[in-house]
Amino acid sequence: MTAKTYAWISPQGTVGQIITTEADLSTLYAPDFVAACVDVTGVTPVPDQHWTATKSAAGAWAFAAPVAATVSLATQAQGAQAWIIQQANLATAMGETFTADMKAYVTAVTAIASGTDTTRTALPAQPTDVMTASTAAVAAT
Repeated sequence: MTAKTYAWISPQGTVGQIITTEADLSTLYAPDFVAACVDVTGVTPVPDQHWTATKSAAGAWAFAAPVAATVSLATQAQGAQAWIIQQANLATAMGETFTADMKAYVTAVTAIASGTDTTRTALPAQPTDVMTASTAAVAAT
């Protein structure tokens, strides 16, 4: 017997499980589960878990891969602010200050996060040189 591939369609209309077997599904699973399965052996590409499953009025099934969530630039900037806060805490604890590059980065990220800067399409690169030793620390060495 040739193996067949089935998609179990959840009540929410998504593929919840993929089953490949040579056996008759009714000999493996409960009737309610089998009734929610669709033969996808000939479907290309074969759907996978979390795909959307839609049945047309004519009874044909269509499947669509999940669409990746788009994270807005402002939300990305808000996430970058967590790193900035961590760096500020480290600088304070070590008696150091931000470099000019880091200060420019903070200013740019803050403007994006607040919505003041709406012209950028990407976050600026994180500076590699973040802190500069304080004058007191330099004099002590």
